[in-house]
Amino acid sequence: MLDVNGNWRPSNSKPRQDYAVLGGTGSVASRIALRAGTIMKTYKKLYGNVCSLKNLVLAFRKAKKGKGHMQYVKDFESVLEDNLVQLKCELETLSYEPMPLRNFVTRDPKTRLISAPHFRDRIVHHALCNVIEPIFDRIFIYDSYASRKGKGTHAALRRLDCFKRKVSCNGRLIKKASNNNMVVGYYLKADIRHYFASVDHDTLLNIIKNKIKDENLLWLVSKVLRCYDQSSEGIGMPIGSLTSQLFANIYLNEMDYFVKHNLRARNYIRYMDDFIIMHESKEMLLGWKGKIADFLATIKLELHPEKSDIFPLHKGAGFLGYRIFYHYKLLKKSNLRAINKRLEKHKELYEKNEISYEKIMQSIKSWMAYARYANTYGVRRETIRKVNQLIVGERLSNQSNIYYMFHS
Repeated sequence: MLDVNGNWRPSNSKPRQDYAVLGGTGSVASRIALRAGTIMKTYKKLYGNVCSLKNLVLAFRKAKKGKGHMQYVKDFESVLEDNLVQLKCELETLSYEPMPLRNFVTRDPKTRLISAPHFRDRIVHHALCNVIEPIFDRIFIYDSYASRKGKGTHAALRRLDCFKRKVSCNGRLIKKASNNNMVVGYYLKADIRHYFASVDHDTLLNIIKNKIKDENLLWLVSKVLRCYDQSSEGIGMPIGSLTSQLFANIYLNEMDYFVKHNLRARNYIRYMDDFIIMHESKEMLLGWKGKIADFLATIKLELHPEKSDIFPLHKGAGFLGYRIFYHYKLLKKSNLRAINKRLEKHKELYEKNEISYEKIMQSIKSWMAYARYANTYGVRRETIRKVNQLIVGERLSNQSNIYYMFHS
């Protein structure tokens, strides 16, 4: 049977007694916990852990990871003890003020506005997440895969493979199937419209308050939330902030509980604001889609009208950059176009001596690791051919590295 987190447990086992209840009075998670006879556990004295020098040192190390060569990190580290003591004092006296976010636009492949916090504020974000993330992570459902330890893209895809076998009865074909991928079953693929820009601060704070009763810590959460400057005050979270990832999972955990326990949808996977539900019946998924849309309205969100629809499994499920069929996976066409554009840009920069061979290899290796998870032998071979054209004149050992990268 399902426990209150949406995870399976034996029917003869005792329910855990420390499940948290999210949301206000009468929220989905609250009703589920009460129905299961579980006890709401809250936390009252956490802020001291956030402000401790030990936690701030750990937060600094996490914020520095991969950025140690940056000048702003070196400047902060040059007087590390003074900076951390000053930060500790500001947090303890509730005088801490976040600095303005640095905004820039990325196109990979979608255009996104990234709002990067100052390094000093990133330390505070890590310090906050060090304390509250373990509390909330234990009450997230099993099939929430974004920004969680032990989860991630590949784990979500493996789970999706499991669900498509269950829904299709291990690959049972539809009538008059023309190929062995035309299996029975349907999937609802959807995402939230402008999710990060639509999160309501008061709603999120009310959800967190049902788990955490420490007023000082809630003050810090509010400070972090309200530093996001946009036209609608009290709405939205910055893309590019560590806390935004955690808050996004906390906010949509309410939808997770609704789908798993009210709708009783078993074959459900969520990766941030993208989610898939699989079922044998198209009519069932159509009904669930309407109910999910109605529920999202209660937390001031809505489904994306152009990216939320129901498809037969044999049409291929588009999820996390892949098109997933029963017997194989393909890359999305937009991702193929993106790697070709990247190679053209690398060639242009390489000919001008503005990019090194090592930088090109680093970029291609990361793409290869992503592409290798799909059936892309021909695509990867063609990509390697194009890379070889870029490095004419390099040492033979470099070409051997490319061969190893492709066949490993």
